[in-house]
Amino acid sequence: MTHLSVTAHEDRPLIHSTANCPRPDLARALEADLGPVIISIHGYRYAPGHARHCPHGSLLSLKPRSRGPRTISWPRHLGFGRNDPQEGLSVGFGWQARNGFRQGYHDAEVAGRALARLVDDIASLDPARPIQFFAHSLGARVALRALRHVRRGQIGRMILMAGAAYISETENLPDTSEIVNVTTRENDLFDLLFETAIRPHTPGDRALGHGLNAANMLNLQLDQPATLDALESLGYRIAPPVRRVCHWSPYLRGGVFPLYRALLRSPEALPLATLRAYLPQTADPHWSRLFQPFPIRLPLPFPRQTT
Repeated sequence: MTHLSVTAHEDRPLIHSTANCPRPDLARALEADLGPVIISIHGYRYAPGHARHCPHGSLLSLKPRSRGPRTISWPRHLGFGRNDPQEGLSVGFGWQARNGFRQGYHDAEVAGRALARLVDDIASLDPARPIQFFAHSLGARVALRALRHVRRGQIGRMILMAGAAYISETENLPDTSEIVNVTTRENDLFDLLFETAIRPHTPGDRALGHGLNAANMLNLQLDQPATLDALESLGYRIAPPVRRVCHWSPYLRGGVFPLYRALLRSPEALPLATLRAYLPQTADPHWSRLFQPFPIRLPLPFPRQTT
């Protein structure tokens, strides 16, 4: 067993039974596979059990049932489902995110408490097992809220892609947990919509896309040419952006998942200090992608992300 489907039922996690796993058991799943636990967290407009928008039949599945240009298997791209006893345990964490964006922002707090309980359960069964987060959009807020409720050191590293959360939500968090803040100027419009829909608690607060500044946090702007060149020098060749506006680019761009796998599976090989020495930490100005002409670049031979 390499994958479990879990849903936030109010502030508690509920492990699902599936055709491949009719009697799910967290302890047995941890015993079956070595390696890290990687918990994937979807964003807005998904809801477990929904006929068309259930995350457990889409992004969070090893074999997605739904089809569409933005539907790929996160667990499979993160290295699960290969019958490798060292691949670890994938957990797809679903939560109700279809009751309107403002309500979804509130519900992310409750889902974060459920996620924290799940982390506590895993840590109590296997205290030495690394636990990592992989989240997109409003799922980033779920991850950040969970981090406030878990014990220090339980979460190793989290990747937050185009996070729909405020910078202040990363303050006063355990410095033992590392945050890789994946941004792109393709997401500027969505940052604006987020800041318009949700009033910040702190005047002047901005969305995560404006960048983080702490020793345990790294900004990774995926549409910055200097960033792409630096990543290629490290052995990670990522396709350049092709759109002016895109909220899903951080996980649909060709070549991104080998980097994400390395960041989550071998964090000791890619420490944040090393990455910071290679990667520019000064972001391009917001809206620069929308209003500047595209450079002419030859296409790179990247295969399309598939399920």
